[in-house]
Amino acid sequence: MSNAMGVALSALRALFTKLDVTADNIANAGTAGFKKSRADLQEAPSGGVKVSIGTVDTPGSPLPPADGEREYRESSNVSLEEEMVNLILTQYAFSANLKTLQTGDEMRRNLLDIRV
Repeated sequence: MSNAMGVALSALRALFTKLDVTADNIANAGTAGFKKSRADLQEAPSGGVKVSIGTVDTPGSPLPPADGEREYRESSNVSLEEEMVNLILTQYAFSANLKTLQTGDEMRRNLLDIRV
């Protein structure tokens, strides 16, 4: 039971990091030349969840030159639609891991009630 609680807690920590990455991508969606980051969740050797963050180097759309410049610029490669899907998936993962913690807490309380 405590192992499941530890896994759920490590997953919540990883999901907070994933949420931070998604928020950073959304905040910089309008910044020319910004490259989005991706948070990938993986199983940790100890049985928990670890997160690795990497930059996605796909090019953005070309932007017209700024005033007084001749060269085209590149827009951000952030897709707001993709980021919204990431937020929804992260929300469901949060809910599932919180339910795991709630269930473990209920089980512990029931065991204590039986002992008394």
